[in-house]
Amino acid sequence: MHRYRSHTCGALRESHEGETVRLSGWCHRIRDHGGVLFIDLRDHYGLTQCVADPDSPAFKLAETARAEWVVRIDGRVRRRPAGTENPDLPTGMIEIFITDMEVLGPAAELPMPVFGEQEYPEETRLTYRFLDLRRERLHENIMKRGAIIDSLRHRMKDQGFSEFQTPILTASSPEGARDFLVPSRLHPGKFYALPQAPQQFKQLLMVAGFDRYFQVAPCFRDEDPRADRLPGEFYQLDVEMSFVTQEDVFQAMEPVIRGTFEEFAEGKPVTPVFLRIPYAEAILKYGSDKPDLRNPLVISDVSEVFGREEVTFNAFKSLLKTGGAVRAIPAPGAAAQPRSFFDKMNDWARGEGAPGLGYIVFEDAGGQLAGRGPIAKFVPPEAQAEIAKISGCKAGDAVFFAAGEPAKAAALAGKARVRIGDELGLGDKDQFALCWITDFPQYEWNEDEKKIDFSHNPFSMPAIEPDAFLALNAEDRDRILSLTAYQYDVVCNGFEIASGAIRNHRPDIMRRAFAIAGYDERVLEEKFGGMYRAFHYGAPPHGGMAAGIDRIVMLLCGAINLREVTLFPMNQRAEDLLLGAPSAVTPKQLRELHIRLNLPEK
Repeated sequence: MHRYRSHTCGALRESHEGETVRLSGWCHRIRDHGGVLFIDLRDHYGLTQCVADPDSPAFKLAETARAEWVVRIDGRVRRRPAGTENPDLPTGMIEIFITDMEVLGPAAELPMPVFGEQEYPEETRLTYRFLDLRRERLHENIMKRGAIIDSLRHRMKDQGFSEFQTPILTASSPEGARDFLVPSRLHPGKFYALPQAPQQFKQLLMVAGFDRYFQVAPCFRDEDPRADRLPGEFYQLDVEMSFVTQEDVFQAMEPVIRGTFEEFAEGKPVTPVFLRIPYAEAILKYGSDKPDLRNPLVISDVSEVFGREEVTFNAFKSLLKTGGAVRAIPAPGAAAQPRSFFDKMNDWARGEGAPGLGYIVFEDAGGQLAGRGPIAKFVPPEAQAEIAKISGCKAGDAVFFAAGEPAKAAALAGKARVRIGDELGLGDKDQFALCWITDFPQYEWNEDEKKIDFSHNPFSMPAIEPDAFLALNAEDRDRILSLTAYQYDVVCNGFEIASGAIRNHRPDIMRRAFAIAGYDERVLEEKFGGMYRAFHYGAPPHGGMAAGIDRIVMLLCGAINLREVTLFPMNQRAEDLLLGAPSAVTPKQLRELHIRLNLPEK
């Protein structure tokens, strides 16, 4: 028999009855039932109930066992007594009568229990992450993560993509976040950077003549953490394709993403065909470019109605005169809600920095729609009926209003949409609603610097004929600000899970794109010289995207924080509490790197 086990703790069934077996694992739970000792033995594969009574040669040793001791158990497989079976456990029809036992690894007193799913402070969980990872839910999440990555890989290869690995030590480049820098010992005073993404390398692969690339790529960004973004590092499914249009990217990647969600959705519905929503439409209808489409509410623009002469609500009229906007958010069935519901919504809006949320409640008055509420008296019946029509409201519904500068009004309306949907329990949360967000603006107006700037990705191809784009100049400000780009995101349940673009592969268009934003050719040569030079030697049209693996796994595991689907995450202060990173280094190491510290005063 093997030194440690003949079977795993998840393998034994009724068909093994009468066999002598050997198991090794952790003492998950120990129960003493009046002289009969039960040890639930756990390993990576499952859990098996083991039993010792005073007749067992191993009884005295078994009595000394404690939670999370690692032990080897020899014994005989037998059926559990009638009425004690556990149908929820794969091994729940049998148990092991212990005949021999060996302690392989005793455990000290535990700082946190492994049995059960009690909530414990993050500091404790991350300091003792090796214990935290033994807990069933977290262990299952990590295993599902591996299966999801396997599925993505197989689906990409089935689509004709080849996997390549790009460098980890590279040059610093402005990608929108801070770089992690690595000092060079051989080149004093110079630094490598860890890649924020393999963006330039994957585009260079297309210039080099490869066609369909993908990689499960580690990415490093010195960003502040939040629930849906880990500090330090994350993984993405990185993709690039040559000789493709935006439609080609959609056709290649939508089956990969949808198929992976369907495989791991555990029966929950998945959008069969992703909606395609232009950015401007998403901002208007949902107040966000990351809309949660499980929420059925749609925002409307009612600026024109509140701008009419007969409408006398001056708070909105004064905003409209200065270029503001009024957005309407329907609240189906809210007329039945108590006054406290509306007061709570107003308090919430004030907490968001707004003066409040105006609202009208619609009722049936003898077959006619009649509105009540704080601003209803300033809105004549005809205008109320128009607002109800635009916002899709009927008797028994209410409508809330968000007003202000257009971007701020849209953002507040988007948050109110989410809040109202949650408060009223609207929409089926038990599904995965996916969509493409398309047609992002190429440029935006930088009010602080009074100049045109890139809106999203400076290397995206503008959605305009090349000659027309090259003819643009500084006097064409309105036309420039109306330009969209071949940029797109994939959004699921309110989370951006992928982002991509058709790339600007032509040096002449690239020079013009940067010139419009106030950058001359030297910026391209200094910051992106390798890629810019490569485009002068025959660059194919190409495009791609990157999907956030951590966020996809988080959604499919039903987790609310990326730490629940990551092996060894850092805390909110970007510290590794288990291994003690970041840590001080020795003076010798600093001398080898020609570095002198200039620490801030405490």
